[in-house]
Amino acid sequence: MVAAFMHSLLIPIQSELPDLLHASREDSAWVITITLLVSAICVPISGRLGDMYGKRTVILVLLGLLTAGSLVCALSDSLLPMIIGRGLQGVGMGVIPLGIALLHDVMPENRVNVAVSLVSATLGVGAALGLPVGAIITAIGDWHILFWVSAGLCITVLVLCLLVLPTEGIRSGGRFDYVGALGLAVCLTALLLVLSNGNQWGWAAWQTLVLSGCGLLVFVMWGWYQLRRREPLIDVRVSLRRPVLMTNLASIAMGFALFASHITFPQLLSLPESAGGLGASLLVASVTLMPSGLAMLAMSPISGRLMDRVGPKSLLILGAATIAATYIVALLVPTTIVSIAVINAVLGAGIGLGYAAMPTLVMRSVPDSETAAGNGLNTLMRALGTTAASAVIAAVLAQSAHTSHTGYPTGGGFQVALLLGCIGGMVSIALAIFIPSQKRFPSPVAAQEPQRSLSEKEITHV
Repeated sequence: MVAAFMHSLLIPIQSELPDLLHASREDSAWVITITLLVSAICVPISGRLGDMYGKRTVILVLLGLLTAGSLVCALSDSLLPMIIGRGLQGVGMGVIPLGIALLHDVMPENRVNVAVSLVSATLGVGAALGLPVGAIITAIGDWHILFWVSAGLCITVLVLCLLVLPTEGIRSGGRFDYVGALGLAVCLTALLLVLSNGNQWGWAAWQTLVLSGCGLLVFVMWGWYQLRRREPLIDVRVSLRRPVLMTNLASIAMGFALFASHITFPQLLSLPESAGGLGASLLVASVTLMPSGLAMLAMSPISGRLMDRVGPKSLLILGAATIAATYIVALLVPTTIVSIAVINAVLGAGIGLGYAAMPTLVMRSVPDSETAAGNGLNTLMRALGTTAASAVIAAVLAQSAHTSHTGYPTGGGFQVALLLGCIGGMVSIALAIFIPSQKRFPSPVAAQEPQRSLSEKEITHV
C-alpha cells in the first residue's frame, strides 16, 4: 500500500511542479514519468531476484531504497534531486509481487486466497489514499511534508517487515541474467517513453517512430536471447503457456479499464460548470474518487472466499463483467458527484475481484521457483495497460477540447472515454474465457524443498 501511495502522492500539485522546482513544464513532467518508468523496469527484475535470493531479503532492500527516495525528495528544492528521489521511489513497487509470492510460499493453502486478495487490494487503496492525503497536506502546509510523511511510513513498514516477515520461502538460486535485465530495461524505456510522450510529440513524429522501432527491435532480440539462456530473467516458454499468456493479456485490458476512469472522472469533477463539468475543488474531487480504493479493500476477504468456491478464472470474469456493466451505467446516468462516487466504488469492487484472481492464476501456472518473477511480469502487464489508457484517453479528451469552442473537453469526448473503459472490461472478459482450468504447475524445487507453512501462532502474529 505504501509503495502504491507514492504514485498518486504528487498528483494534487502536478500543475505547480514547474514553479516549485524552477523548471520547464516539459522537464518537470519527468518527476512523474521517472517513477512509472523505474517501477515498470524494476518490478520483473526484483521478482526474479526474490525467487533467487529470498523474497524477504529483496523486500527489505526495496523498502530501504523507497525510504531513501522519500528522504531525497523531502530535502529537494530543484529538479535533478527530485527526479533521483522519485526514481528510487519507483523501485519500491517491486514489493507488491514479492509480497504476494511470499504469502504463497508460507501461508496454509486454505488461507492463501484471502491473503493474496488483501495484498492485491492494497495497490488500489494506496493510490486512492494518495490523492486526498496529498491534497490535504498541500492545502495546509509545505509540499515537502508529503515526502516526510511518506518517509515515516516507509520506515514504519521497514521495521515491521524486519520483525514480522518470515525467512522461509522457496529459493531457486542460480546466476542473475544481467544482459537480459539490460535488454528488458531498454525496450521498456522505449515503449513507455512513446506511450507517455506520444500525444506531445505526435504519433507520427520521428521521435515516436524511432523509439518504437528501436524498442521493437530490442524486444525481439531480447526474446531470442531469453529462449537460449539456461537461467533467463523471464522464462519466456512458461510465459507463453496459455494460462499465463491469457491472464497477462487480460491484465493489460483490465489495467486499461481501471485507468480510463482515473483519467476521465478527475477531469469531469474539476472542469468548470460553465464548460459542462462539476466545478469541484481538488479536495472534493479526491474524496469523491476515494471509494474506489476503499471498495477494493472491502472486497478483498470476499474475493478470497469467492475464489475458494468458484476458482480464480470465474472470479476474473466476474470482476471484468462488473467493470464493463458499471461503465455502461456511467454512460446512461446523469453525471453528479454522488453518481461518480458510487460508480467509482462499484468499479473498485470489480477491480478488486479481478486483481485478486490474477496472481493466483499466474502462480498456479508457473513453477514454485518462479512465482515472484511471474507475479512481477503480471504487475508489469497491468502497468502497461494503465499507461496505454493514460495515453489513449488523454488523446481522446485533447482532441475533444481542440474541436470545442470552450477549449475544454466536450461531453461527447467524455462519453468516448467511458466507452473505451467499457471496451477494456469486455476485452478482459473475452480473454479470461480462454484461460484453461488446470492444476498447479509441477515444481521440482517444491518437491526437493518442501515449503513450511506458518503455524497458527505465527499467523495470528502476522
